[in-house]
Order: sequence, then C-alpha cells, then structure tokens
Amino acid sequence: MDSVDNSSTMMMVGLVLALGLTASVYLILSPYLSGARRAQRRIQVVTEARGKRVAIKVQTETMNRRKSVADTLKDLEDRQRPKSKLTLRAKLHQAGLDVTNNSFYIASAVSGVVIAAVVMLTVSSSLMAPLLAGFVGAFGLPYWVLNKLIARRQKKFLDEFANAIDVIVRGVKSGLPLNECLAIISRESPEPVAGEFREVVDQQKVGVTLTEAFERMMVRMPLPEVRFFAIVIGISQQAGGNLSEALANLSGVLRERKKLQGKVSSMSAEAKASAGVLASLPFGVMAIIYMTTPSFITTLWTTTAGQMMLMVAGAWMTCGLLVMKKMINFKY
Repeated sequence: MDSVDNSSTMMMVGLVLALGLTASVYLILSPYLSGARRAQRRIQVVTEARGKRVAIKVQTETMNRRKSVADTLKDLEDRQRPKSKLTLRAKLHQAGLDVTNNSFYIASAVSGVVIAAVVMLTVSSSLMAPLLAGFVGAFGLPYWVLNKLIARRQKKFLDEFANAIDVIVRGVKSGLPLNECLAIISRESPEPVAGEFREVVDQQKVGVTLTEAFERMMVRMPLPEVRFFAIVIGISQQAGGNLSEALANLSGVLRERKKLQGKVSSMSAEAKASAGVLASLPFGVMAIIYMTTPSFITTLWTTTAGQMMLMVAGAWMTCGLLVMKKMINFKY
C-alpha cells in the first residue's frame, strides 16, 4: 500500500516538473518566437504594399500609354480631315508627273480639240457630236488617264512597301537608327517607294519632324497601308514601344492583304468579264450595222431627233456602266 502511494506521488512530482519545465522553455523562447512572427507579418505587409504600388504604377503607365496612343490617333485623324479634297497639283504629284497645272490644262484642251476634229471629219459634220466628243476629250479623258496613272503608281508602291518595312525591321533589330533605315530604303528600293521615302529623308534634313513627314507622305499616297505605317511610327515616336515587333506585324498584315487581293481578283474575274461584254455590246452592234447597212444607223447622227436619242442613250449607258463598276468593285 505504501509502495503504491509512493509511486503515485513520484508520478505527480514528475508531471509537475515536466509542466514547469515546459512553461519555463515557453517563457524563455516566447519573445523570440513572437518577434519572428511579427517580423514575418511585417515582411508580408511590406511585400503586399510593394506589390500594390507596382501594380498601381503599371496600371498608371498603361493608362498613360493608352491615352498617348489615343491622342496620337486623334491628332493624325484631325490633321488628315481637312486634306480630304485633293487639288489638281496633289493628284499630279500622286501620279508621279512633274508638270504644272497650266501644262495639264493645255494638254486637256488639245485633247478635246483633236477628238472633236476627228469626230467631225470621220463621223458627222454637224456640231452636236463634235461638241460632245470635244467635251469628253477635254474634261473626261485627261482625268481618266490621270486616275489610271495614280492607280498604277499606287499598285507599284504597294508591291514593294512590305519589303521596305522589312528593311526597317531588320535595321532596327541590328541596332541602326530609324533615320538610317529610311535612308537605305530611299537609296536601294525601286520606284516609287524610293522616291516617297527620299521625300521623307529630304524633309527631315530641313527640320521637318518624322511624324509630319509621314503625314505628308499620306497625302501623296492616300492608302490605308501607308496610314497604318504612319500611325505605328507616330505612336512609337510619342509613346515608345517595340518598333521592330510592331512593324513586323504590320508587314505580315500587308502581305496577307495582298494575298486576299489576289483571291478577290481571281474570284471576280468572271463578273468583270461579263461586265466588259455587256458594256461593249451596244458599241459592237452599232459598228456592225454601220459596216453592213450604213443607211440604217446614220440617221442617228444626221438628224436632230437621232442626235437627241444618242445623247439619252449615252446617258443611260453611262449610268449602267457606273452601276456595273460598283457591282464588280469589291472591297477587301
């Protein structure tokens, strides 16, 4: 009985000593543990605050960049809006013709006189047909030829424009400044790309900013591709960014647009051929009748009623041709 009591007493004493030792260790180490926890919490708070500041800074920079890009686009659009109506001098420059307005007017007058004389000598001696032909020759044919020259020059420009952008991309990636890349294009690219970039380089030499030089280039080459290029350059000049990557993406877009243009042209070839046949059919029938039985058709230009009928028919034919042109002029 006494042994059992002694054993219980020893267990109680051991338990009390263990609890006391545990409490002593806790009291000794608790300041260090609480300090570590406080330090850890402090580090966590500082890290979270720093992350929030970085996120706010990045968000602010992104908003400022977007605002700068939007301002650049609006500025380019505002500068282009008053230039939507081109003068004759601007059209001559777009066609690559180094002639004055007076020279063009003289050539138009000569064209009208020659066509009127040819019609008077070969078709009719009355005044109505030669006057109409002279009007078309003086006010229609020269501008039609001018627009054709502009379209042909713009097509040649687009054929080499993507290659010119690739030159800039490779030059910028290799460490060349943008101005030197433009000078390389002006020296080594084929016309009219070289001529347009030569204008930009020459304007920079006299103090014109790069953004304004490309705005003038948009006037000489009013193409969406040139406008995209000018916008990319303008944004890069004002807001910064990876110019080579942006221009590489633009070059890819231009090549895809060219492929799409080829697909549209091949798919619309049948419609264009049908429109050409329908447009030439009345003139072909008139020529055949004139060669076989001239007396049946000469009444149209030898009498007043016939001449009026020809004028009305010509007006309706013009309307039909314009409608067919709109129908086959696919946008892409």
